[in-house]
Amino acid sequence: MATGSLTGQVALITGGGRGIGREIAIGLAAEGMSVGLLGRTHETLTETLKECAKHGARGVAVTADVTRPGSVREAVRLVERDLGPIDLLVNNAGQVDRAEVPLWETDPLQWWQVVETNLRGPYNLLRCTLPGMVTRRRGRIINLNSGFALRPDGNYTAYATSKGALLQLSDNMADSLARHNIVVLDISPGAVATDMTAGMPMFKGTTEWGSIPYMVAVTVDAARGRFDALHGRFIHAGRDDLEELVNRADAIREADARTLRLRPYKEDDPMA
Repeated sequence: MATGSLTGQVALITGGGRGIGREIAIGLAAEGMSVGLLGRTHETLTETLKECAKHGARGVAVTADVTRPGSVREAVRLVERDLGPIDLLVNNAGQVDRAEVPLWETDPLQWWQVVETNLRGPYNLLRCTLPGMVTRRRGRIINLNSGFALRPDGNYTAYATSKGALLQLSDNMADSLARHNIVVLDISPGAVATDMTAGMPMFKGTTEWGSIPYMVAVTVDAARGRFDALHGRFIHAGRDDLEELVNRADAIREADARTLRLRPYKEDDPMA
């Protein structure tokens, strides 16, 4: 049930025209948040905006390519001009390898396009939104990540590599952001039914999917600050007991748990 708990705040959601991004935008709007939608297709962004408006939320849709710094800079400017300072950035826009093939059989251009969208895209958004958050000494960032970031996958090398790098980026930013009261979280929705997953051979014939409404609820809770104590960590919404993570946040920080680490190669590896 919507409570209007986020009224007066502004969110910017990339990839807001379809899939998880669309549902997150509508969920935040239902809680009173103004929403800036960024994506490459004007028609789908407009449709999402109409759904957000049904909840009485203010919104603006901006067509932009997240891999292009100038395009992102102008999009952020327009969102802040029309809605105000950004309180929440949701880096959702993403791509996946088109074929399940080993690296030496991949299309070089498409491989790099995936990495650019999934890593350079979030960087461009962060570069344009963080200065304002730092000045205001408040803000939250949600990077939509994946279990692929934590396990090797020889058939989705671009996607897995880019998501692992995004996880590392959040880890590298965490300490400096904490000094400015800015929270960053990597959140994985698990395997949910979207246009992207529908095109992945590994999910062919899948009938049991993770819950998109649950991921929306997790995002709304993150916007409210429920997971602030887990700053800099990776949350797997589809598997983790989120209440337990919040209750054990102090122990997780003390143990430096839930951060990206390279695996030892052998028992005599110096990292072992």
